[in-house]
Amino acid sequence: MIGVIAKLDEKPVVEEFFELFKTPWEFHRPGQRYDAVIASADEIPRVETKLLIVYGSGKRSVDTQNGIVVGSRYHGGALNYQQRLLPLYGEVSAFLENSPGFPCATIEGGIAGLKLTSGDFTTLRLGYDLFQEIRQLLTGGQPVKNADFPAVDFHIAMLRDWILEAGISLLEIPPTPAGYGFAVCLTHDIDFVGIRNHKFDHTMWGFLYRSTIGALRNFFRRRISFSRLSKSWLAALSLPFVYIGWAKDFWDPFDWYLQVEKNLPATYFLIPYKNRTGERVPGRNASRRATAYDVTDLPKWTEILLEKGCEIGVHGIDSWHSAEKGRAEFNRIAAITGKANSGIRMHWLLGDENTIRVLEEAGYDFDASVGYNDTIGYRSGTAQVYRPLEAQTLLELPLHIQDGALFYPQKLDLSEPEAWDRCGALIENAKKHGGVLTVLWHDRSHGPERFWGGFYIRLVQEFKSLNVWFGGAQQIVDWFRKRRQVRFERVGNSGATRMRLCYEGAEIQPPLRVRVYGSSPRPGDNESVSAANTEFVDISWNGKSAEELQLRLTSQFAERLPDFALGSLS
Repeated sequence: MIGVIAKLDEKPVVEEFFELFKTPWEFHRPGQRYDAVIASADEIPRVETKLLIVYGSGKRSVDTQNGIVVGSRYHGGALNYQQRLLPLYGEVSAFLENSPGFPCATIEGGIAGLKLTSGDFTTLRLGYDLFQEIRQLLTGGQPVKNADFPAVDFHIAMLRDWILEAGISLLEIPPTPAGYGFAVCLTHDIDFVGIRNHKFDHTMWGFLYRSTIGALRNFFRRRISFSRLSKSWLAALSLPFVYIGWAKDFWDPFDWYLQVEKNLPATYFLIPYKNRTGERVPGRNASRRATAYDVTDLPKWTEILLEKGCEIGVHGIDSWHSAEKGRAEFNRIAAITGKANSGIRMHWLLGDENTIRVLEEAGYDFDASVGYNDTIGYRSGTAQVYRPLEAQTLLELPLHIQDGALFYPQKLDLSEPEAWDRCGALIENAKKHGGVLTVLWHDRSHGPERFWGGFYIRLVQEFKSLNVWFGGAQQIVDWFRKRRQVRFERVGNSGATRMRLCYEGAEIQPPLRVRVYGSSPRPGDNESVSAANTEFVDISWNGKSAEELQLRLTSQFAERLPDFALGSLS
């Protein structure tokens, strides 16, 4: 059990942090013994624990007791931990070099982390505030320059490392279902359903330019082959025949995606109202935000998508700033899907500091808009579904990989090998930290003049080879919501730390992992032991087989982990 001593205004951040780092914890109670105590408050009382981790750039009461001297303060920077640089966004201090202890983290200005050991008691002193960092990441997010770093997930990994290094047994429910490497959510924003709807407008003229002059330019830049150049020109020549119905509309997205994603539950975000630019749209091209279709134009395809196990969400126009219009957009899509709950991704990813509250008031179950238009990566610093600090019930499914950000000349403008390397880095992070990678491929990206379909097929095949869990957006959000509903309760106040896992919801599928880190446990059926220095056992749990889970955990750890046991589960 972890005890937390935090500042009063940090309570919501602490609670959300421990939904992401799903392990037993509570706010510190005087006189109670804890395996580890995490403190960010200025004044820290005497604690009964093996490990005390103190965060903060200012002076803390333990500094005087230990002879630690806080030196220069900086705003932001990069923390060097085990040769990896973690971006920091708040204030961080360097400790004077004559301070006692062993340096465990540094910044450009000096030592930012000290480890002090006395017998079986360890103190870690970090020169930044963990919970203020988490607040920034889950609200303001990361700048584009740090987009490729999963900062929240790395904060969790560091804390886990320090707990295990102190010889403390740890119970955790990781953010990845049992039997899978991580989760993948395939999504499509449907802005166009064919070029046939666009005659003599900016969309048509833009296509003709990009498929002729633009394609020739990309050929000389070695971004497309001669074959793709030829196909682009042929598409431009075929446009009159598409309009009169003699040729197939090469921007029709649904057939192509259903073939590529056969038996995979993709999510399609559909426009609720056509010919609406929306209000308060920034930028000089705001008039181009209106679409030439809406969900009522797709009765055949909405029925087919639902039959194939796909999901349909709202591609919002004004929901980001108006709860009244948000409810209207919600109801427009719900009338087609028949679903009482729904998620949204805003058209152009629009949003402001009030958007989360507005979407929640409008009745949305989740939002999927937190991502970048100009790059790929972790705007909120995590691959986990989380609850924004402004919300009570709404969850956020973060966006990580977007086709336009990878390939548009005005954005990253990457070649396919460069794009593959960038996506590969995110995949490696997902293998390490778990969570969900959310992918957005737009409706016309598979066809001329973009021809990004081949890259998408390769990406989907790579995911399949890694044994990921493919889930629809609502399905994945529901899984994380059930994980959040699991609670740890302390049983008794003395002796071994005994925990009860409490869950009263519907069966969890795919099951959760219940992971216990410890000393060389014996794996049994459906269990796996890591090959890393710190061994652990993963046991699958669907939330219902409580007695079986208790028996399996007890048989594995009762003798080997005297400081950890499970009480009855319910």
